[in-house]
Amino acid sequence: MIDEPTASGGCLEDALEALEADATVLLQAVAALARVAKRAKTAAETGTVRDIPQVLAAAQQLAAETSSAACRLRDGWRFDVESWFASGDYSKELLAAAAEGGVNAFESDDRILSYPVIVQVSAGDTSVVVDKKKDRRIRPSVVVAVLSALQQQEPKFKPEAFIESLAIAYDFVVASKAMRSGAPVKLVDVHSALTIMPGSAREYTRPEFARDIYLLDQSRVVTTKRGRRMSLPASALTRSTSVLRTVTRNGQAKDYAGISFEEPVT
Repeated sequence: MIDEPTASGGCLEDALEALEADATVLLQAVAALARVAKRAKTAAETGTVRDIPQVLAAAQQLAAETSSAACRLRDGWRFDVESWFASGDYSKELLAAAAEGGVNAFESDDRILSYPVIVQVSAGDTSVVVDKKKDRRIRPSVVVAVLSALQQQEPKFKPEAFIESLAIAYDFVVASKAMRSGAPVKLVDVHSALTIMPGSAREYTRPEFARDIYLLDQSRVVTTKRGRRMSLPASALTRSTSVLRTVTRNGQAKDYAGISFEEPVT
């Protein structure tokens, strides 16, 4: 006999688990039918005619069970994935699955931050984008497993190159605002300078910039090739609306607001 499939639950993970169970039942039925078909073929090849009636009866019964299992598989999938994504429920489910799986993650600016990666849920084509790489494997437990594996790896980040780019953007902001050299400026203004070309801000978002600032902060690289020393002052800037938030290695929220570069002492 074939096991009865499980009922579909109220979230995507439960619905996919039920579909997986139904598919397993169908595979079992197909395998059983294939075995009986092979017995019928053997009986025909060898002329073991006494076995043929029993084999054919079994084949008919298993074919009916296979057809029934296929119908249950088709009819059991009623989950409205598009609505689940559009409502934001998928993001909530993914965050809950991450917490249950011991993966640090939280939502910020319509993205899920999970050190060292940033996940964007794409409702338009029901996919997830993990650090700019689209993935259509959206089962929450699968995504959480991917995030968990990525958290075990060291991020591919070059602090020496990044700090040089920051210094150039910082100088541009200072000059455009007629500020004194070495004065703290808002990091959001530095990000705007880095993404001044049309479309660049979509390619390099604020959450990605904040993540890179944190990675630079953790790298302890604070000096440019020219010997200019970088600092990331907070002070009153953190009380403004121009704060960049990211997630630390330990899953804590981390805010950054300002940056400055001091000229080397001669």
